Amino acid sequence: MSLLSKLFGGGGSAPEAEPEDYDGFKITAQPAKEGSKYRIGALIEKEIDGAVQTHSLIRADTLDDLEGAKEASVGKAKQLIDQMGERLFNM
Repeated sequence: MSLLSKLFGGGGSAPEAEPEDYDGFKITAQPAKEGSKYRIGALIEKEIDGAVQTHSLIRADTLDDLEGAKEASVGKAKQLIDQMGERLFNM
């Protein structure tokens, strides 16, 4: 991390959240701290044919509080799973 990021608190990750199971997928909220806000992000995982597939979800949306960002991150991940299913691993 650069000196400026350390000084101004940008670009770090929020503390790790507990994974949530959803329709055979595992969602872990991973909002990224950017200054005084949190950017929506999540890790989506699913075991397919004996291999764990992963997709990193990052959105431009930011929220002021960590809990709200975690909830929004899981919500966006669920929306993506509903829309794409396993095809999201082909992106």
